[in-house]
Amino acid sequence: MRELRDDFPILRDRSLHYLDTAATSQHPECVLDAVRNYYETANANPHRGVYELAQRATDASDEARAAAARFLGCDDRELVFTRNATESINLVAYTWGRVNVAAGDEIAVYVAEHHSNMVPWQRLALEKGAAVRYMYPDEHGRLTEAELRRVINEKTRLVALAQVSNVLGLLAPVEKAIELAHQVGAVVMLDCAQSAPHMPLNLHELGCDFAALSGHKLYAPMGIGLLYGRFELLDAMPPFLSGGDMISSVHEYGAAWADVPRKFEAGTVDVGGQVGLRAAIEYMEKLGWEAITKHEAHLMELCLEGMAAIPGITVYGDADPRERYGVISFNVEDVHPHDVASILDADGVCIRAGHHCAQPLMDRLGIGRCCRASFGVYNTEEDVRSFLGSLKNVRSFMGYGS
Repeated sequence: MRELRDDFPILRDRSLHYLDTAATSQHPECVLDAVRNYYETANANPHRGVYELAQRATDASDEARAAAARFLGCDDRELVFTRNATESINLVAYTWGRVNVAAGDEIAVYVAEHHSNMVPWQRLALEKGAAVRYMYPDEHGRLTEAELRRVINEKTRLVALAQVSNVLGLLAPVEKAIELAHQVGAVVMLDCAQSAPHMPLNLHELGCDFAALSGHKLYAPMGIGLLYGRFELLDAMPPFLSGGDMISSVHEYGAAWADVPRKFEAGTVDVGGQVGLRAAIEYMEKLGWEAITKHEAHLMELCLEGMAAIPGITVYGDADPRERYGVISFNVEDVHPHDVASILDADGVCIRAGHHCAQPLMDRLGIGRCCRASFGVYNTEEDVRSFLGSLKNVRSFMGYGS
């Protein structure tokens, strides 16, 4: 795949080596242009005005939803625009969850989940008198079928699972989880925030019930996200927020709701963000999944091989590059992760350091926090070499020798 750095204005500075895409991606110029063009030529409140400018805004919103549906392999009626994956998951917890979870029920949650796919279920369980039961990784950081079978049972009402862990970078056995959940009448809430940028998705073929993702990890603007839900589930769920544009009629004695998905999109929506999301999707489609996955796998292999040659590095999760998707979490012996990140930053290398919104997993691993390097389509071999070169100097910089 051709080098893409020049497509991203912020990365035209060759001294910057951005390896924090799992936190948020950078934006190609075509996305920035699409958002600017919308505000310059089509800005109006969608689904309200009958004048031409308002129709342009409505068309822009509808076309963005259609592009997202194509990208995710689902019907556009099954996609709700939200602010991010966190809001998408909370929407399900507050609407489907409050109606369908009762005292004595169980919610199965993978302990490696981002807090966004854990805390809403903890709160729901506390409110309803239900129980959260956790699934744990094996010694290689993998969620196994045996562990799924240990936890999923006749009391399970929902299974919360990230397709790819934002810490371990490993693909979960989501097909088996969906199969086992459906056997006992449970639904599956899939967090695709970390998988959608790195692999093609077809949610209908996958068979999940709900899925959430954030545009800002997909080269789109911050503040735009998606919730997928099977149509019959969304249609039966009560609204999340109430107000303008989510109703079909309002009277003094009550209101009737708009059809799905607009029932869940109260108020003025972020059409600029939707337009940016469409442009980002089309950018990825133009690159093609074969080229994207081949390029990212090459960088992952190069990086993991280089890290294995540096003394004092611990990588968390299976270190086989063929099993990794965009994320490498690690620690440097005797050096605090924040110090590692600061030393690398002095060399223009941007990585994440902290608990990565996954504190229960940190507890499970016996660490308080760790470092994380993560990749996108714009990263290059030079980014990896700069990262490895800086990483080699961390221990000696801190006075521990090589």
